[in-house]
Amino acid sequence: MIRVDYIFFDVDGTLVDSSKDIVNAMNHVLRALGLKEKPAGQIVSYIGTGVKDLALKSLGPENAGLAEKAVKLFSDYYTQHSHDDSVLYPHVRETLDYFKNKRKFVLTNRYSRFAAATLKGLGIRDYFEDIFGGDDETCLKPSGCVLDKIFSRLAIERDRSLIVGDMAIDIETGKNSDVRTCWVTYGLGKAGDLKGLEPDYVIGDMIELKKIIQ
Repeated sequence: MIRVDYIFFDVDGTLVDSSKDIVNAMNHVLRALGLKEKPAGQIVSYIGTGVKDLALKSLGPENAGLAEKAVKLFSDYYTQHSHDDSVLYPHVRETLDYFKNKRKFVLTNRYSRFAAATLKGLGIRDYFEDIFGGDDETCLKPSGCVLDKIFSRLAIERDRSLIVGDMAIDIETGKNSDVRTCWVTYGLGKAGDLKGLEPDYVIGDMIELKKIIQ
């Protein structure tokens, strides 16, 4: 077990299975723009790198000029439907409660207001001291600047921090900031996506953090 005082959690694919709501919101955007809807699996494969990138990939290069309008439409719709069909992954609430004395944060490429809406709707927002979202599109995961800014602002020790996520970008973020990483196997990412990144820990259920963190 390791001494960890600060835990950074990704949202989509880590805390929350939000794929249905994101797919519904993006297909709403495509319909509103007079475009053909995309299969769920295709849209899900675009999740993780921020709303603008999600919109651009869903629109396709031929419709890139509609990106700003698409982001606005997505934002308006998703704010109202952020947890219609989203659910917590098993043992998430139990694990957050178990670590109630640890400082916990959300680290996501979502806009912070989207993350807040989903977490509040699912009843777990208050477990987190703060939400660090992808509002600054010049500093998104996996860039090391994401955690570097947080550490500078909050005077958090890197060697007592852990980032927990389901995608390669979460592990890359930790590696780029010299922070220990924990990959969850049940989310949106696949083992092959890690490309030899070698996370420090691998778990198949959030509850397994109890065996890692003291």
